[in-house]
Amino acid sequence: MKNLNIIDWIAIILLVIGGLNWGLVGIFNFDLVSAVFGSMSTFSRIVYTLVGLSGIWMLFQVGILAKKQ
Repeated sequence: MKNLNIIDWIAIILLVIGGLNWGLVGIFNFDLVSAVFGSMSTFSRIVYTLVGLSGIWMLFQVGILAKKQ
C-alpha cells in the first residue's frame, strides 16, 4: 500500500462517516448528519458534499477512474 497523504486520510474518514450514516439510515431510518446539523441545513449539505467528493477522490486513488501504470 502506498503512503497516504493528509487528503487521503480525510477522504477515508469522511467515507467512514458516510458509510456509518447510510448504515443507520438503512437499518434504523435515522440520519445522524441531519440529526446533528439539521435537515438539509447548510452545514449538513457541506458534509454530504464532502463525503461525495471523498468518494470520487478515492475512486481515483484506487485506480478505478485513473489509468493503471
